Amino acid sequence: MRHKSFKADMCPVARSLDTIGEWWSLLIVRDALGGIRRFSDFQKSLGLAKNVLSTRLKKLVACGIMEQVPASDGSAYREYALTQKGRELFPVIVALRQWGESHLFSRGEKRLQVLDKRTGKPFRVQVHNAKGEILTAKDLELVTATN
Repeated sequence: MRHKSFKADMCPVARSLDTIGEWWSLLIVRDALGGIRRFSDFQKSLGLAKNVLSTRLKKLVACGIMEQVPASDGSAYREYALTQKGRELFPVIVALRQWGESHLFSRGEKRLQVLDKRTGKPFRVQVHNAKGEILTAKDLELVTATN
């Protein structure tokens, strides 16, 4: 079944999903945020077939989320690095992780958790207005805008 394209949709969420919404793509970005850069390491982490991984990485490069760079160890290999556009997905990945922690695990069930390195404590991603006040969906208004 073919997915509908949202490239021309007025909704930024729809356009974002058109680019990064496929689950393997988000898991590749998650791993890249965690420091993985080599094709073989992505494959080992994800357990993904080489052809599928190759297709997803090519799309992430084509969309400007990742780029191929010389290997950090000076070898002839190429690695995949997040671009600024890709690094800006960090709060999206953290928000998805926090939602999953809150709603998809039973009490006492083992899970991976991300902690603030400086404090060793959990943290929350929240939406704030210009005054620093926490916003909820009830506080938002949807309007049509242009750049």
